[in-house]
Amino acid sequence: MAEINTGGGGGKKGGGKVRSKKASTRVDMTPMVDLGFLLITFFILATTLSKPSSMTLNVPDKTKTEETEPIKASNVMTVFLGKDNQAHYIFGKAASEDPEVKTVSMGYDFRKAVMDNVAKVGGEKFVLVLKPTKESTYKNMVDVLDDMAVIKLKRYALVDELTPDEKALLKDKVKLII
Repeated sequence: MAEINTGGGGGKKGGGKVRSKKASTRVDMTPMVDLGFLLITFFILATTLSKPSSMTLNVPDKTKTEETEPIKASNVMTVFLGKDNQAHYIFGKAASEDPEVKTVSMGYDFRKAVMDNVAKVGGEKFVLVLKPTKESTYKNMVDVLDDMAVIKLKRYALVDELTPDEKALLKDKVKLII
């Protein structure tokens, strides 16, 4: 606790000037440090840590076999995720028809390309097919899925294998590990 030392100053024996004693003060900081540690411990234990967030991904029910009309190639945008945050896509044609492959960077350019193609076709008919390659990163795939949620695109598919035509189409753009 706090204490005041009143010793010192030593007086003269005999006559002389009378001087007041100088008191030296010393404050013990131990209780203050204890209180600090108690507060830190309380706030660490009382705080909730950030909880991991997850995205809901709806998948079709395998038990139901309902007839759907086939999807036209003119309504489909196929996106191939590559390395260095690049996405290569074809729109409106199948890979066997030798379409033009366009390359965009992830983020704003990718979202703009998707939104432009959605505007061409219409939101209800448009389908995005996402095909990550061996060089793409998990982060890029999650970013694309996040973009689909932001754009509010309801029809998209995640496919893990490339067809031989797609491999031939991308041989210059993406180094494929076969």
